[in-house]
Amino acid sequence: MTTEVTDIGVGTIRTGLLGGGFMARVHTAAARAAGADLVGVATSTAAGGAAAARDLGYRRAGSDAAALLADGDIDVVHVCTPNTTHAGLARAALLAGVHVVCEKPLATSVDDARALVALAQERGLVGAVPFVYRYHPMIREARARVAQGEIGAVLTVDAAYLQDWMLLPSDDDWRADGDAGGPSRAFADIGSHLFDLIEFVSGQRVTRVSARTRRVYDRRGDDRVVRNEDIAAVMFDLASGAVGTALISQMAAGRKNALTLELHGARRSVRFEQERPEELWIGDRISSQLLLRDPATASADAARIQRVPAGHPMGYQDAFDAFVIDAYAAIRGGAPEGLPTFADGLRAAVLTDAVLASAAADSWIEVPA
Repeated sequence: MTTEVTDIGVGTIRTGLLGGGFMARVHTAAARAAGADLVGVATSTAAGGAAAARDLGYRRAGSDAAALLADGDIDVVHVCTPNTTHAGLARAALLAGVHVVCEKPLATSVDDARALVALAQERGLVGAVPFVYRYHPMIREARARVAQGEIGAVLTVDAAYLQDWMLLPSDDDWRADGDAGGPSRAFADIGSHLFDLIEFVSGQRVTRVSARTRRVYDRRGDDRVVRNEDIAAVMFDLASGAVGTALISQMAAGRKNALTLELHGARRSVRFEQERPEELWIGDRISSQLLLRDPATASADAARIQRVPAGHPMGYQDAFDAFVIDAYAAIRGGAPEGLPTFADGLRAAVLTDAVLASAAADSWIEVPA
């Protein structure tokens, strides 16, 4: 069964949702902004599904993902469930002829991620993964300037993604449980975003990594056994020979979503801070400047995703909205620039695997291209 969608630019995408937590709300807001018809939602319980349908505005609810996929009245399903369920649910959707927007990690193993890429290609279906920080306009501006050679050859990269929501031993979440969260937490959850941006903005692959990971507490909350890392520190090389460092932590007091990316080129530097998304710092030997978001002066790719004039701040939900708009454009047959697909989800799984392997072996690990 293959769901048919009307011609590009015409018609409404019929949307289903699996999951009912925070990310389900974010995905739903973005789907609504893209003009979707919110058809149905399924969570792990009937009561949870009913609550999600009521709160998020879906027409029907249930506790059976298979039934939602089999009904034949949705074009795309958004998978917003615990990490270790992603691969199975995405596979089921593809087999049902339904396009997929799957929260990261796409899968908790490289083999599962690779199989999903192949299945989506075989079925001719769109598979997208929300590496949404690509959709901050100033990230696109940085990428354009690097590609145009404005900063010169990339020499070094300084990057970090710092949060504090797991700082205390009483802080707990299903992601800390390997059975639900998978073998990696800090890197797979937020480090994957950071390394996606490193490769996206630089235009280069990470070729090898040397990583250290740390689990600070072996037990959290009401005696939950913790099986994955709180912190990862990674040295890495890019294909050009540029060297970089990245610190990823969910235990950095006072830091909420402090994603920073700074590239140092032979001529200039460029720095983006996710908590200040309207700005791009351009460093020069003689003088530096703070470039503010403005569609009138932006590169074409950055201007394309700007929905409001300069001076009206854009942020995280705007980036997510732009991602879903592009994913739905792809479902209609388009090819939007920079849409993160299942192939990018596979890349994140490859990088996660390399980081864990490096930390376990205490050595440099080559990262497959």
